[in-house]
Amino acid sequence: MILPIIAYGDAVLRKKSEEITKDYLNLEALLANMFETMYGAFGVGLAAPQIGLAIRLFLVDTEPFADDESLSPEEQEELKGFKRVFINAKILEETGEEWAFNEGCLSIPDIREDVFRKPKIKIQYQDENFETQVEVFDGLIARVVQHEYDHIEGVLFTDKLSSLKKRLIKGRLTNIAKGKIKVDYKMKFPLLKKKR
Repeated sequence: MILPIIAYGDAVLRKKSEEITKDYLNLEALLANMFETMYGAFGVGLAAPQIGLAIRLFLVDTEPFADDESLSPEEQEELKGFKRVFINAKILEETGEEWAFNEGCLSIPDIREDVFRKPKIKIQYQDENFETQVEVFDGLIARVVQHEYDHIEGVLFTDKLSSLKKRLIKGRLTNIAKGKIKVDYKMKFPLLKKKR
């Protein structure tokens, strides 16, 4: 089932999310719905706060990036096969020289900006079977994971922009919160006035 994606301006996107246990109600159905929602919106990642749940859960599928011809065949292959569920994730380490990449977000449609992030991360998480994993990711995979991880920490990519950039996009962000935007997927807008 495709769920509405919560738009910028909703308080749930600013909450630090809570951990969950393996007996979390209907987790399997929730994961299936989140993947369906993400694919329906042509995303490469989706975090639970983006569907209104302040829990430490996000998922990633980087396959759409595999078509990027500027990448090596090895990088394309790695992106094609990368699909993961991250539960109760904790980034243990971020290393390397920060690099810029143009990021967007399903909760902030039609705004894309260069964001600087470290290229390599070490992360501990539980998979969909609640097995604990510790992995190191780099490049685009690390970036997508960092972006989604930020969501469970109550951080948005726009928080990482310079104060000048933030001022320049302020009006557009307000319009998104008010629902004054056209999107190709289901969204829920926090400041949309209800018609009587």
